[in-house]
Amino acid sequence: MTQYNLSLTKELIGAWTSRTIRARYQQSALGWLWAIIQPAAIAAIYTIIFSYIIPINTGGVPYAVFSYAAVIPWTFLAASLADMTASLVGNMDLVSKIYFPREALPIAAMSARLMDFGIAAILLLILMVIFGIPLFHVSWLFLPAILVIQMALVLGLGLACAAANVFYRDVQSLITLGLQIWFYASPIIYPLSAVPEKYQRYYFLNPMAGIIEAYRDVLIYNRFPGSYLLFSALIAFVIFLLGYRFFKKVEFQFADII
Repeated sequence: MTQYNLSLTKELIGAWTSRTIRARYQQSALGWLWAIIQPAAIAAIYTIIFSYIIPINTGGVPYAVFSYAAVIPWTFLAASLADMTASLVGNMDLVSKIYFPREALPIAAMSARLMDFGIAAILLLILMVIFGIPLFHVSWLFLPAILVIQMALVLGLGLACAAANVFYRDVQSLITLGLQIWFYASPIIYPLSAVPEKYQRYYFLNPMAGIIEAYRDVLIYNRFPGSYLLFSALIAFVIFLLGYRFFKKVEFQFADII
C-alpha cells in the first residue's frame, strides 16, 4: 500500500467511523447506554441461571463479574463481524461509483464497535469496585496486547466475510449461525476448568478461548495470562494476514458485482 493510499485509508476510516457512530445513536433516547445494556442484559440472565439454578464454580469470583468480563469482548467480536460483513453490500452505491480503499468500510465498522467496547468496560470497573475486586494490578499491562490480538482476529475474519458477502449473500446468515455455535464453544458462561484437561489443547484451537481467558486472568484474577495467549496470537495474526490477502485479491471485482 502506497503512502498516499495509507493516508487516504486512515482519513476514510476516521470519517466513516464517526459517521457510523452518529448514525447509530441518532434519535435514540438512551444513546450510548445501549453499548452497556446489551452485554449487561446477557450477563444478568446467565448470572441468574448459573448462580441460583445451576451454580458454577468461578474460583471465588462473583458470577456477574465472571460472565460480564467475557461477554464484553465477545459482544465486540460478534457485533463487529455482523457490521463488517454487511459494510460493503450496505454501501453499494458508494462502492460501485467511487474509487477508494474498500477496506476502509469494514475497518470503520469495527472501529465504531471498539467505542462500544470501551463504554461497556466502564460497567465492569463499577462491578469490580462493588464486589471488592482489586483494580489496576500490574497484570493489566497485558490488556493492550490482548486487545490487539483480538482486533487482529476480528479484522481478519471481518475483511474475509465482507468480501465473501459481496459474492454470496448467504454469508450474512452463516455468520449469525456460526456466532451462535462459537459462543458456546468459548469459555464465556463457564470456566476453562469445565473443559477436561485432555481436550484443552484442542479447545485452544479456538482463538477466542485464549483471548477471553486472558481477559479474565488479567482483569479479575490479577494474574498474568498463560502461554495459551501466544497460541491465540499466532492463530489471530495468521487469520488477519489471510483475511486481508483475500480481501485485496478480490477487491477489484466489488464494483462490478455489487
